[in-house]
Amino acid sequence: MLPKEYGTISELSGPLLMVEKTQNVRYDELVEIELASGERRRGRVLEITSDKALVQVFEGTDGIDIKSTKLLFLGKVLTLPVGRDMLGRVFNGRGEPIDDGAPILAEKKLDINGMPMNPFSRDFPSEFIQTGISTIDGMNPMVRGQKLPIFSGSGLPHNRMAAQIARQATVISGHEDFAVVFAAMGITFEEASFFMEDFRKTGAIQRTVMFVNLADDPAIERITTPRIALTAAEYLAFEHDMHVVVILTDLTNYCEALREISAARKEVPGRRGYPGYLYTDLATMYERAGRLKGKNGSITQIPILTMPEDDKTHPIPDLTGYITEGQIILSRTLHRKGIYPPVDVMPSLSRLKDKGIGKGKTREDHADLMNQLFAAYARGKEAKELAVILGEGALSEEDKAFAKFADMFEDQYVRQGEYQNRTYEETLELGWDLLTVIPVKELKRVRDAYIEKYLSPRLNNGERAEAVPGKV
Repeated sequence: MLPKEYGTISELSGPLLMVEKTQNVRYDELVEIELASGERRRGRVLEITSDKALVQVFEGTDGIDIKSTKLLFLGKVLTLPVGRDMLGRVFNGRGEPIDDGAPILAEKKLDINGMPMNPFSRDFPSEFIQTGISTIDGMNPMVRGQKLPIFSGSGLPHNRMAAQIARQATVISGHEDFAVVFAAMGITFEEASFFMEDFRKTGAIQRTVMFVNLADDPAIERITTPRIALTAAEYLAFEHDMHVVVILTDLTNYCEALREISAARKEVPGRRGYPGYLYTDLATMYERAGRLKGKNGSITQIPILTMPEDDKTHPIPDLTGYITEGQIILSRTLHRKGIYPPVDVMPSLSRLKDKGIGKGKTREDHADLMNQLFAAYARGKEAKELAVILGEGALSEEDKAFAKFADMFEDQYVRQGEYQNRTYEETLELGWDLLTVIPVKELKRVRDAYIEKYLSPRLNNGERAEAVPGKV
C-alpha cells in the first residue's frame, strides 16, 4: 500500500500534533512532515484511535501552520543504520553524523526500540571490568553485563568521571574487542566539546561511538538518543562479539523530557509530575544490558543521573535503584574537600561485586580486603564523629588508629588523578598499605593466611607501620 498524505492537522501542543481522519496508521510509525516553506521534519506516531493519530515531531512544532502543513505516514518504524565503521564517529541524538565524516556504510538498519532479551537466554554476569578507579574496582567491582548507575548531584564532577571511565574501562581477560558507546542527553555545548576533545586527545575516540544531544535540541530528540545508542551497542555486542560499555549521561535530562511530553499529552501525572509509566520506560532501557548464552559479546551499562537537591528518594534515582544492580554515589562533602573522584563508598553498592572477583578473576584476597577496608573506614568515621563530641582525648588508641585510617583512606585511596589509571593490583596493594596503620588484632575481616602473605611483609618486627607515603 502506498503511503497516504494527510492535511488534516486539528491541534498543536508542544512537540505534538493531532491528525484526524487517518486510516491504517500504526503505533510508532514514522511520519514525514512537510511545511508550507518546503522544510521537511520527521516524527513518529505516539498514540492512535480509530480515526485519529497523535504525532510527536522530533524537531518541534515551531513554525508549523495547521492549514498548510502536510503529513506522510511512511509505514515503517524509526531505524538506525549500523556498521562497524561507527567506531570513532560522533552522531547527533537522531543518529546522524556531525563530525564532518563520510556517511556510515550501513550493514543493517535496526529498529531503535530493540528486541527484549529472553530471560532464559540471559547469561549470568561474572567477568570483572577494570575502570582504573579504585573506589569502583576495589570497593564496588563492576562485572560484564551489569547495570551500575552513578548517582551524582548538580556541580559534582560526574562528567569528568564518565570521560575517565570511557578512556580507561577494559576487560582484564585480555579480550581485544572492547568498545564504548557514549550517549549524552541535554548537555551544554561546552560539555559536548569537553567530551569530544578529551576522547580525541587521549585516543579513546577510536573505540568509542558518541551520540550527542545538546540542551537546545528538541526535548523529543532526548527521548530517542539513549535508544539509538543502545541499538548501536546491541549491534556491536551481538553481531560483532564485542564487549560494550554504554555510558548514558544525564538520565535526569531524559526524564525531564519525558515529563514534558507527558504534560503535553495531558496525561495524569504521577510522583512530582513525572508520568506514571516512568519505571516501565526506564526499565525498557536498563534491561537492554546483559549477556546472552552462546554469544561472546555483552553490554554493560553505566547510567549517570543528577539527583535533584541531592535527594536519593527522588523518583528518578529511586526507580533506577529498583531496576539496576547497585549504585555509585558521589559525595558533596568529599568534593568540598577537593577529593576527586568524590565517591562515597559507604552508601555505594555493587550487588554483583562478589561474582567478578576472587581467585582466577582478580586476586584471592580481593573480597576479604574489600570487606576489611569498608569496616575500617566505617569505624574510622564513627571515631571521628565521637572526637568532635567528646574530644580526641576520649578516644582509645584503637579508635585513634581507625580515625587516622579514615583520613588516609580518603586522601590516598579515594583520591586519584583524573588521568591516573590504576590497575586492580595497584588498588589492592594500596589497600594493604593503608591497613598497616591498624593493629593486626583489629583486622577481623581478613583471613590469617592473607594477613601473613600480604600484610606481614609490610610490618616492621610485628609492629604496625605507617602506610607507604606518596601513593596517591
